[in-house]
Amino acid sequence: MNMMKRSVLMLLLFLIVSGVKAQDDAIVKFFSKYMDDDRFSRVYISPKMMQMAGGFLKSNEVKSDKEAADLGELIAKIRGIRILTADKVNGKPLYNEAMSTLTKNMYEELMDVQDKDSSVKFMVREEGGRVRELLMITGSKDNFTLLSMLGNFTYQDLNILADKTNIPGMENYKGGK
Repeated sequence: MNMMKRSVLMLLLFLIVSGVKAQDDAIVKFFSKYMDDDRFSRVYISPKMMQMAGGFLKSNEVKSDKEAADLGELIAKIRGIRILTADKVNGKPLYNEAMSTLTKNMYEELMDVQDKDSSVKFMVREEGGRVRELLMITGSKDNFTLLSMLGNFTYQDLNILADKTNIPGMENYKGGK
């Protein structure tokens, strides 16, 4: 896939920045708690935006590029992305708070990296053998990041997304394979 197509895709992915609808989901509650805190950057990419991005890549203009069309199919499986991040904050207490809000039996741990200065955890929520949510939470003495990607994926889909896109946080997923 050429650089222009990838750049347009990334531009489409990050055009929508807005709040999150209130739900009973622990991650949404955590996200909502810090929505108005100026220390945090917040991103919400709606299902409609993901459909548009996937549709663009599958469109007639790029049909000759099989990789772009395949990536478009994959991106269309994403039902939304929420990102909450803060720099220049002590992210360890935020990491612990986020972890304590989770209903642990709903998530299966994929990767857990702990050292004295930072924590990184990837978890998935599965239903019917499909990944419905990929969750990444990181915290260190200098920053915090929470990424929640909703969809209907296989693990192979997640590996391809990590390899072929610049979705924030996926570089950590890719590094943990």
